[in-house]
This record gives sequence, structure tokens and C-alpha cells, in this order.
Amino acid sequence: MAGHKKLKLNQILEGDSVEMMKTLPSASVDIIFADPPYNLQLEGELLRPNNSKVDAVDDEWDQFESFAAYDKFSRSWLTEARRVLKETGTLWVIGSYHNIFRIGTALQDMGFWMLNDVIWRKTNPMPNFRGKRFTNAHETLIWCSKGKGAKYRFNYEAMKALNEDVQMRSDWLLPICNGGERIKNEKDGKKAHPTQKPESLLHRVILSSTEPGDVVLDPFFGTGTTGAVAKKLGRNYIGVERDKDYLTVAKKRISQITSPADESLVTTPSKKKEPRIPFGWLVERGLLEPGTVLCDTRKRHTAKVRADGSIISSDHRGSIHRVGALVQDAPACNGWTFWHLDVEGKMMPIDVLRQQLRADLH
Repeated sequence: MAGHKKLKLNQILEGDSVEMMKTLPSASVDIIFADPPYNLQLEGELLRPNNSKVDAVDDEWDQFESFAAYDKFSRSWLTEARRVLKETGTLWVIGSYHNIFRIGTALQDMGFWMLNDVIWRKTNPMPNFRGKRFTNAHETLIWCSKGKGAKYRFNYEAMKALNEDVQMRSDWLLPICNGGERIKNEKDGKKAHPTQKPESLLHRVILSSTEPGDVVLDPFFGTGTTGAVAKKLGRNYIGVERDKDYLTVAKKRISQITSPADESLVTTPSKKKEPRIPFGWLVERGLLEPGTVLCDTRKRHTAKVRADGSIISSDHRGSIHRVGALVQDAPACNGWTFWHLDVEGKMMPIDVLRQQLRADLH
């Protein structure tokens, strides 16, 4: 892959995000996942109804003296992010209402092109203890390419498979990071990081927009969730982190993960890249005999297979797609998923036979 010769992979750079990104070659990473400081502007302690203190984000790294200061910080790291990102690469940024709109403005001003805003809807959000606002139950991810018309990777089939063969929507219902996944300090048992993201979130981000061997950059690495998930999925990672405690936790965490031995387990091939299989090949190879009766799932429409690879219903003759459309009075039809075989009382789409033939051809 271009740029990888000068790039040391699977490493965590210790230091400031902007300064460390400056050491990376231009156009060298495939995607960036950024979880920058949210600039929460918290004032005073936040208490639960029982008067116990909420472990909120009050760290120095989340403090900015003004919106102008935060905007300057955002544009500085985004400038370097844009430089190191390949022309076909994409950028993911996550934030809350405190910062995501300001970052979105900066992204558009700098020429990035919005692909999606994804809503991470939390199954178990922290309650609003003061009772003066709605419970803040979501965060927003912005996914963008380097510019209008830029080519980029989106693993549509993988996302559809992950969602039980239904198109993945842009609202993701996922739990926050807690329980056994939440990393604790060995000394005091407290959270190792106040805003640790769940691995399920990064799994979806990385699986949707990379392929095995790609390089994932996280300029705000924290305790290493991005690196951990990247390694599990057979991707390479580069992290940047200035906090020594976070860095120590991340290194230990990632060292305990084994990369997948079989790349095919973390790859979902695109149907567009699979070899085209004409329906007639199923007849030629004896997977379907002439005269075999096909029907839809509700058995409202039937058709018989012909020796030349066409099918014939009571009123129509033609391809599986054309006849499927005509019997439904529809403008188009995917015959592979519409037509089924009755196999011992169970309906099986003929697409299963196509996949079987594809496997035999490999």
C-alpha cells in the first residue's frame, strides 16, 4: 500500500496530537477515527439524588478558555488529519452537542464532504440528575470524505449482514461502555478513562469503512479502544496519546489481543465484485432441472424452469427478473431473491444455488 514503507504500523505515538501527526507521511492512512475533547464546560460538582458525586469529565484536557480557542484547536488537528488522509480515505469524528456542530462547520469550511451524520443512541444513558433538561441519550458521529466526488470505501454488504440482512440505518442503538468492558485503575478501582467508548461502536465504524490491512489513525487514542478493535479485525492502527497513564493502559490492553488468523473471517466480499452467474448456468450444471417449479414465498406466483435458462409462468416468459416483475406488476424485480424452491416443505431462495455455484468456481 502506498505510503506504508515510511510508516511504522501498530504503534502509539506519545505526545500532542497535532505535533505527532506532523511526523506522519502525507496520504498514508485509510481512515481516521477522532474522539476529541468535547469542551463540556462543566461548572462545579455534579451530584446524584443521594448526594454522591458523579464521576464526570473534569480533566484538564477538556478545558478551553473560549469557543474561539476550541475552534483554533479543532482546525489545527483537522489540518493535519486532512494531510495524512489518503485521497480515498474517510474521517469519523464523534462529539456531543457541546462541540459537534462547531467541528461540522470547520469540516465543511476546510473542504471535507459530509457522507453521513450517525446518531449513537445509548441504551443506558446517564440520567439528568438536576431535572432541568432532557436526558442526553445520544452522541453524533460525522463521517466524511476529503471532498465532493472523492472515492471512498463503504462495505455495504458487511453492514447489511451485521443488521440481519437489512440495510444499516444511520441511528445506532448501542450500550455505553460499562460492566466488564470498562477498564478500571488497578490502584483505586476507578475508571481508567472518563469517556471510554464501547468496542461495539468502533467495530461498526472500522468494519464499515476499511478492509483488512488498512491503516486506522486515532489522534486521541485514550485507553486504546480503536487500536484494540482494529487489531481484532485485522487492520493496522496508529494512535496518538499524551497522557502516560492512558498510554500504559492502551499498550497492555492491545498486547493481550490476538489478530485473526484467517482474513476471510473479517472480510465481507462485495457482491459487485463477485463473478456474475447467469441463471442458465444452474440449469447447465444440473442444480435445477427443466420443469422445476419456482414460486414466491407466499406461493401466490409460480413459474417453471426452461432448458434455455428462462422461466415461464401462466402468462409470461423470460428471465427470472423479467417474469418476477411482470407477475407482480412491478417495474423491476431481483429474481434471485424473489423466486424460491420448496425443499422438503421449506422455502429456499434460488440465490442459495447461485452462492453454491460461486463457491465451486473459486
